[in-house]
Amino acid sequence: MNKKIDILQLIDSLQVGGAEVLAVNIANSLSKQGIVSHLCATRTEGPLKENIEPTVEYLFLERKKTVDIKCIYKLKNYIKNNNISIIHAHSTSYFMAICIKFTYPKLKIVWHDHFGKSEFLKNTSRLPIQYLSFLFSAVICVNTKLFEWSKEYLMVNKVNFLNNFPFFIDLRRTTFLKGKTGNRIVHVAGFRRQKDHINLLKAFIIVLKHKPNSTLHLIGKDYNDIYSKLIHDFIKDENLENNVFLYGVRSDIKNILEQADIGILSSESEGLPVSLLEYGLAKLPVVVTDVGECAVVVKNSLVVVSPKRSDKLANVIVSLINDKVLREKVASELHTEVLENYSRESTIKKIIKIYKEII
Repeated sequence: MNKKIDILQLIDSLQVGGAEVLAVNIANSLSKQGIVSHLCATRTEGPLKENIEPTVEYLFLERKKTVDIKCIYKLKNYIKNNNISIIHAHSTSYFMAICIKFTYPKLKIVWHDHFGKSEFLKNTSRLPIQYLSFLFSAVICVNTKLFEWSKEYLMVNKVNFLNNFPFFIDLRRTTFLKGKTGNRIVHVAGFRRQKDHINLLKAFIIVLKHKPNSTLHLIGKDYNDIYSKLIHDFIKDENLENNVFLYGVRSDIKNILEQADIGILSSESEGLPVSLLEYGLAKLPVVVTDVGECAVVVKNSLVVVSPKRSDKLANVIVSLINDKVLREKVASELHTEVLENYSRESTIKKIIKIYKEII
């Protein structure tokens, strides 16, 4: 870049999630481009902290409440002392970025909208973002629905649609999937309602009637809430303990996907799920629901099903298990799509261009 600038990625936590993974990936990638790169976690740390490159400057705020004056001034001083000119705020961390801008007006904010319930934008109140959006210098949206919404409702001239990108940081082999090779179905998603694990579990019961040796492997954070209890109770009530395995948060995703045979996303809503791109990077055949950008990424309509249709989901899973040629075709097509249109290199170039335009 012609003008030296320091960039801070701002994220609320370092738990394993799509926005969190992308924030770390961007911070690491920028540092490899010779840009002074910083990353700040505002509320909680997590497994992704281990994936931050030594060349990335890191700050943890330990924010305890929405308006935490101590944390606001701690971050403001850090920004001033390090000559940071742009905060790249991911998801809900935009609020902290705006608090800083009120005390340090020359700061530029890029807001990265990862909102996963893009199908329900009309039913969701985003008034705070709309009213405060004049403080953003640019917005980045991860799918076309968010892009169109931002163009219509936000007071920002520079609205950008930018694909997520997958990149395996943790190359360790620490997780070993149960069950037998050839029968493993993997689902990488935190235990949140929009991911609709119940839909997947209902489909898996049907799959077991045709393929009793199949195993389902659920990777993702268990929030120990009502929805999580529904999942645990369903597995117990349907006697699925010998075929469904829960692993919690894992960071060695490349290793996990290499042990799997089919990747699944059974969501009722999505943005552009990083896990789907990771399936493609790992050359894994997939079955996905037709939500968010999933059908844009997965070109083969045979493996894209309507949400909430566990019967259809099960039928496609069984078809994939029975048809090696179809599995290889779906895996190869998705792998090519991810490499050509969702690469780290092209995405980082576009992000740097956005920075250049607002500085």
